[in-house]
Amino acid sequence: KVTQGGAKDVDGAVAAARKAFPGWSRLSPHARARHLYALARMVQKHSRLFAVVETMDNGKPIRETRDLDVPLVARHFHHHAGWAQLRDTEFAGYEPLGVIGQIIPWNFPLLMLAWKVAPALAAGNTVVLKPAEFTPLSALLFAELAHQAGLPPGVLNILTGDGATGAALVDHPRVDKIAFTGSTEVGRIIRKATAGSGKKLSLELGGKSPFIVYQDADLDGVVEGVVDAIWFNQGQVCCAGSRLLVHEGIADTLYAKLKARMEKLRVGPPLDKAVDMGAIVAPVQLDRIRRLVRKGKDEGAVMWQPSWAVPKEGCFYPPTLFTDVFPSSTIAQVEIFGPVLVSMTFRTPDESVALANNTPFGLAASLWTENINLALDIAPKLKAGVVWVNATNLFDAASGFGGYRESGFGREGGREGMWEYLARGEMGEGRGEKGRPTAISHPPRISPLADGWIDRTAKLFIGGRQARPDSGYSRVVLSPKGRVLGEVGEGNRKDIRNAVEAAHAAGNGWARSTGHLRAQILYYIGENLDARSDDFARRLVSMRGGSARDGRREVEATVRRLFTYAAWADKWDGAVHNVPIRGVALAMHEPIGVAGAVCPSEAPLLGFVSLVAPLIATGNTVIAIPSEAHPLAATDLYQVLETSDLPGGVVNIVTGARDVLAKTLAEHDDVEALWYVGSAEGVKAVEFASASNMKRTWCSSGRRDWFDEAGGEGRHFLREAVQVKNVWIPYGE
Repeated sequence: KVTQGGAKDVDGAVAAARKAFPGWSRLSPHARARHLYALARMVQKHSRLFAVVETMDNGKPIRETRDLDVPLVARHFHHHAGWAQLRDTEFAGYEPLGVIGQIIPWNFPLLMLAWKVAPALAAGNTVVLKPAEFTPLSALLFAELAHQAGLPPGVLNILTGDGATGAALVDHPRVDKIAFTGSTEVGRIIRKATAGSGKKLSLELGGKSPFIVYQDADLDGVVEGVVDAIWFNQGQVCCAGSRLLVHEGIADTLYAKLKARMEKLRVGPPLDKAVDMGAIVAPVQLDRIRRLVRKGKDEGAVMWQPSWAVPKEGCFYPPTLFTDVFPSSTIAQVEIFGPVLVSMTFRTPDESVALANNTPFGLAASLWTENINLALDIAPKLKAGVVWVNATNLFDAASGFGGYRESGFGREGGREGMWEYLARGEMGEGRGEKGRPTAISHPPRISPLADGWIDRTAKLFIGGRQARPDSGYSRVVLSPKGRVLGEVGEGNRKDIRNAVEAAHAAGNGWARSTGHLRAQILYYIGENLDARSDDFARRLVSMRGGSARDGRREVEATVRRLFTYAAWADKWDGAVHNVPIRGVALAMHEPIGVAGAVCPSEAPLLGFVSLVAPLIATGNTVIAIPSEAHPLAATDLYQVLETSDLPGGVVNIVTGARDVLAKTLAEHDDVEALWYVGSAEGVKAVEFASASNMKRTWCSSGRRDWFDEAGGEGRHFLREAVQVKNVWIPYGE
């Protein structure tokens, strides 16, 4: 038995981590590197003990813990000892976050500890980690041996307990970041619980990964790949290749080979070195597997299992294959987390991609073909954070791992993983918003003849066209002295819907366009804005006040910012990771998709471009909500966009009540990312609502100097504008 951690235990652990943080974070990079190196050596020296404890705790075969899990744990600490040594040079200007709360699952107890603890410590943070209630033993053993290896007290703290303990850790006000691996359902709860708290968050959640087999694939290799994909760790793997998508011309042949191989798999006591599959982790998980298998049979799928029986004592389940599965079937959509493979067929590569992406998840994918051209064509089309070519379940500390869509956000491993535990203190710093003049919704009727004023109501900009708001209402925009400057449309939920549809329609073409083309368009926008600089300067002065010089300064800064992102558009490259295989792991920067940008009230032109430009430079399409108080700079700008060759739908502008429209964007399931600069209440509402589809958010309730190039532009904006896909490509015969 282990202790059930309560609120007082969480308080004590967080207090210990907070007390240790100043000393640990101020250590020299070399001193921290020595500590991580000592942890790596400690794991190696006690490798057999860790392997046995992990197998007894989890039920996975000793062959897997001995040959895969434990060596990879040591590899992570070795690798991150290097990042500790290099932190101040490779991440100059960045600092550790503070106290990190980490919650890990039961399927890879020791490896998940390494994935999370190693980068957190390397960055200079201290940690409070809660292992899964089913599998706490290896974490406790690690902490005991880490203490013996000289890790300072309070740097690593282990709390055992169930979900209530984890909830207390998530809610603790003195925790600066939560890193969670587990189910999407719990991930949603954590996203909502941390909304508006200021805690940084990374989530590695569920998956329903496709295993795609094309007609020219080596079927014998495919069979062994399937064994590793779905029956490794009894299928209790978040990235398990649980959906077999096979070309219809080879399906029967592959099924026959698979069934023959399944007959030879051995299921039994996990400490037996000859066993292929061990035990399911707990009776509750075994019941879930059985229930979903019955559901699959009830929905008409054809089930096949080997002729032999599994042991009657213990939580064992045989390898299972379903064929004749519909894409909409429960077993094709729901993560079973067991040794159950569901199969569907396809005719063309396009159909295979459609089937692969027909899931809310996006963690991993595996594709099998002897045609490298086909492989490199398909890999970027798959909505997955990791793609393996002619391989599966390859992991390394040098390569980031994490998902798209409802499989979460953030990366673990490599340089990508280190960013999750560092901050530069820009988004969210500064004083919160205070009262300022705002546009007036539904104003009293104003005579267009008064003071020579001519009625002009700026429309919305959707799909490359000016559009009237669905509400039929408008709002007056006032000068600092209360003079009417004009009116803008009052956007609503339907206008957001139309803008999202337009952004999706433009998305594929814009994402696939070359960086050079995007750069040319951004340069052209800057050129055309510069040609109208006097007009925009006068507009800014009329809305914000100040001198003509102030207006010109903002326009000039906006043109420079457009040129900056034009310069980056064809230079924001990925990387080739140095992983220990005969092959390469390509880290590709991909656009997130349709993104919302809720722009700041201050610097209404520069702030607008500072959010929109990095998103479109990296291939995203945008629904932008301009400054609520000063929207006319953005509505004037769409006249520039119309004459700058920007395809319709790439940038859509909806004016109106900032926080109302922001919440609508956050709730929209077809919006994949949302940047928000506004009030603290707005940040909380956006982050809470984003849990509906686990969209990525980047929010700030602080004031920012948008003229400052260090804080208002650059690599940190570009990192937030892309997601990293790691494509593993082995080569050789």
